[in-house]
Amino acid sequence: MPRILLALALLLCLLPATAMADPIQLSNQFGSVTILASGITSRGSELMSLGGITASKGHALGRVNFSTGALIRGSLWTGGTFSSVGSVFDVIGQGHWMKQLPGLAAERGKVALFTGAFIGTIEWTLVAAHNFFHEYQLTGNFQGTLGNGRVVSGVTKQTINTYWNAEGINHQGSIRTGTTSLGTPEPGSWELLAIGLLTMVGLFRQRMATT
Repeated sequence: MPRILLALALLLCLLPATAMADPIQLSNQFGSVTILASGITSRGSELMSLGGITASKGHALGRVNFSTGALIRGSLWTGGTFSSVGSVFDVIGQGHWMKQLPGLAAERGKVALFTGAFIGTIEWTLVAAHNFFHEYQLTGNFQGTLGNGRVVSGVTKQTINTYWNAEGINHQGSIRTGTTSLGTPEPGSWELLAIGLLTMVGLFRQRMATT
């Protein structure tokens, strides 16, 4: 087999593995949620696990904060779609456990593990309606920068409980559970792979044509 064809075969085997980064799984719960037509905002949700690290009982690894853009379709209370314009998705680490993560600069005991924003639309779905609260699921994709400077994308799914008061619907709630996959392939990874492969095929054809 010609060397360039062998190199192409090896590239086909190796590059898909490098283009796909192993995602970092994290979970969060609690924290305050404000639900308005101008957007959904969550602050202070407790980071309970990150990769293989789990918070000890009564403690948290840090905080997960996020906000969406404005409601663009549907309803706050029956489900709809929010814009990602002006949105935020941040993961902040805090505590002694961060000594296990080299190369991150701390400021006042806190480390920005991930800083980013939602991309595309954000889905707001009514899951269940109970007597005193409604349960919703917020799902969206996001992109941003890890604490080590690497640009990654991800997806989050947040289960949120909203409450009712004597006057009816209350715009406040809390996060029951949140799960996030952080570090899925960066947009453009597969496009770059395809361009590289096509370039090698072209070089191979040129060489064959001249021999």
